[in-house]
Amino acid sequence: MKNPFTKVRIFYKETVAELKKASWPTWKEILSYMKIVFVSIALVGIFVGIADFAIYNVMDVIRILVTKN
Repeated sequence: MKNPFTKVRIFYKETVAELKKASWPTWKEILSYMKIVFVSIALVGIFVGIADFAIYNVMDVIRILVTKN
């Protein structure tokens, strides 16, 4: 009977070998990427907030116009 963990061990060794070949970002690069992500999140949040406010007010005006008739 074959050892069932042989394939797992081979996969693990190959994965570790490939990860050693990868080029990893420096801490300075990671921090700059984090700043970009946070600014993007803030901009999207502001956009969604403004869009939500505008849609709410438009729907409120429509509701008022419909209920007056």
